[in-house]
Amino acid sequence: MSRDICDVTRAKNGRPVHAGRRDAVRLAALLTTAAVTGVVTHLLAHGSGASSLPVATALAAVAATLLVATGVRARWTRRHGHAPPSSDTGARPRSPEGAGQSEPDSDPAEAVTRRRTESVLWRMRTTVKDEPGSLAALCTALAGLGVDILSLQTHPLAEGTVDEFLLRAPGDVDGDGLVGAVAAAGGTRTWIERADTHDLVDAPTRVLGLATRTALDAAELPLALRQLLGRCTIRQRPGTPATGGRGPSPVPVEGVLEETVMRLRAPEGGVITVERPYLPFTPTEFARARALVELDARLGPRVPAGHDVLTLPEGDAITVRRADTGDLRAAREMHERCSARTLSMRYHGPVGDADRYLNHLLSPRYGRTLAVQTASGRIVGLGHLLWDGDETEVALLVEDDWQRRGIGGELLSRLVAMAAEANCESVYAVTQASNTGMVAAMRSLGLPLDYQIEEGTLVITARLDAPRPAAPHLSGTGERGDTSAR
Repeated sequence: MSRDICDVTRAKNGRPVHAGRRDAVRLAALLTTAAVTGVVTHLLAHGSGASSLPVATALAAVAATLLVATGVRARWTRRHGHAPPSSDTGARPRSPEGAGQSEPDSDPAEAVTRRRTESVLWRMRTTVKDEPGSLAALCTALAGLGVDILSLQTHPLAEGTVDEFLLRAPGDVDGDGLVGAVAAAGGTRTWIERADTHDLVDAPTRVLGLATRTALDAAELPLALRQLLGRCTIRQRPGTPATGGRGPSPVPVEGVLEETVMRLRAPEGGVITVERPYLPFTPTEFARARALVELDARLGPRVPAGHDVLTLPEGDAITVRRADTGDLRAAREMHERCSARTLSMRYHGPVGDADRYLNHLLSPRYGRTLAVQTASGRIVGLGHLLWDGDETEVALLVEDDWQRRGIGGELLSRLVAMAAEANCESVYAVTQASNTGMVAAMRSLGLPLDYQIEEGTLVITARLDAPRPAAPHLSGTGERGDTSAR
């Protein structure tokens, strides 16, 4: 089961934001509310089967609203080839005191050749004074190094402005050189990391894509927030924990922004905590996240309707589909048909407590669930992919009479493919050392595995950086038949 994560708190910054920028953020929030309210009104008036055009229009409005809050200014310059980033992204905070130009190459001719044939993408943030000419000074300093500014976003603060750049720099200009030039031009609290070609997608397209994905599948919200805000840790806690006890401290409707931590009210009443170790969130980023969470709350629980029809080696047909809380009764009935040993291996605790976890596990707010259904409509297997902060847990439960027939391996393969599509670096399974079926299923993935055993509990972690065939995607509405389950 996913571990409980304690709330993280930070000291608040009570300084006011400039009035003009504050009004812009408020206007963005107002437009967002109007857009998503239109979606809900249309759905209530026409039902879920109505035309999707109003939904698309509302999503476009949401995307535009998110961009209004940022004051995005982008200019695409001349297009050069560029080398892919190295495995070391070089992500680190920089200070003017520790920044400086890199040592010159011993061979000037070689440096000139590399400068002409290579280029590198960088993402950089720096804080400047909110006064005329401050941005121009930065641009002039970067131009002096032969750096192209591919895009620029501005984040207003109580004092000063954070400028976020996507840069294409010559191969002989490293991160220290960029930070040194920016510091000399007036930039402070500079942060820089290597970027890649995915960052070249223009902001309107990226934001609209995130809003669309969130509208189609409630399980996409944590992933969309991570892509919206960059490298960060996202944890969601229910208002009432399944294991009992006190839930997280309540969060006001408008949310809480505390330096490197933001807390938002989850759609079902819990708390979503977003944290990154450095680089404080700006009011602009806070407004973006709030708009995305509000869109998710307005649309309510939802999962894609796609399903696959497979044939087991014995000839029985099964259907694999996404599941949610609407399958709660069928899942409880499956629990009743499972032996005490099967339930104990899955939930690692008293068998009588198994039903308490189902509402949490089936909720798309905390991950994705796949169900295996027989021709008669009975659920005989469940597979869960659970977001757990920076980590991702996989869990399986197959009814006793349907075990050893390839169902667990089929579910696990699909869950791992979903995790890979979500850019997860690894997945882990918590089981018992005696659960040979789960161990065999993890080994069948063909991925590098790490085993940790403590007091009879076995944790198997699979790294997803190794290439593997992609499993069928269930987010569509089609049907596949005559496919043998492994």
